[in-house]
Amino acid sequence: VQLQASVGGLAQTGDSLRLSCAASGRTFSRRVVGWFRQTPGKDREFVAAISRGGGTTSYEDSVKGRFTISRDNVKNTVYLEMNSLKAEDTAVYYCAATEGIVMGVVVTAADGYAYWGQGTLVTVSS
Repeated sequence: VQLQASVGGLAQTGDSLRLSCAASGRTFSRRVVGWFRQTPGKDREFVAAISRGGGTTSYEDSVKGRFTISRDNVKNTVYLEMNSLKAEDTAVYYCAATEGIVMGVVVTAADGYAYWGQGTLVTVSS
């Protein structure tokens, strides 16, 4: 599985950005997909995840109510809609996919993901 994230970008506090991540292959719908982010000197941090069918999601506390993860299994794409951006959202964002997994499960630990996109920089200025 190869994952290709869209280009991030520069935003101001309070703005919105949408990231997308397109997956190759025909098994996308069997995988949990997540977004993580990383800043210099820190470990990769969980942001959001979505189950195979999209019916179950999970968010890191600081993004709840501001970020929305969604997926389109026909287009093999996962999205991260980021609203009310804050300076502390500045990071390199990574999309990731698990190996095949049962329905209804979400994965929040980075080591639960087998495939990673290349990372895309989101910068939020105040």
